[in-house]
Amino acid sequence: MKRPNQYGFSLIEMMIVVAIIGLLASIAVPGYQDYVKSGNAAEAPANLANCRVQAEQFFQDNFTYVGFVCVPSDAKSFDYSIDNQSATTYTLRATGRASNNMGAFEFTVNQDNAKTSKFDGTVGSSCWLTSSSGSC
Repeated sequence: MKRPNQYGFSLIEMMIVVAIIGLLASIAVPGYQDYVKSGNAAEAPANLANCRVQAEQFFQDNFTYVGFVCVPSDAKSFDYSIDNQSATTYTLRATGRASNNMGAFEFTVNQDNAKTSKFDGTVGSSCWLTSSSGSC
């Protein structure tokens, strides 16, 4: 008795395909997550720069920084606060939200435009980092 020709994939062939897809996913997913973090991190420097301009305008009008508040309307991945606020000083701070996987990010700027940042654990002491490689 002769068997008819069988068509399709064997179990071994299917296992090889699953292994290749798993390998590609293990490389692509972390790269994509880093890309998303970098995109979300761009929010903080943009909003801090805008808040700094608003703080200087407030100072020009009132001759003090006391009473200035900064609440960006498009804040999605960061919480914003003002530290060391006095008549002549302030520090604007953007702290990443852990719920958005941005907990390792923090950016600051003060009245003298001195900037610091923590970009996914990498610390920048004189600028706002734009990548985890430490470049400004």
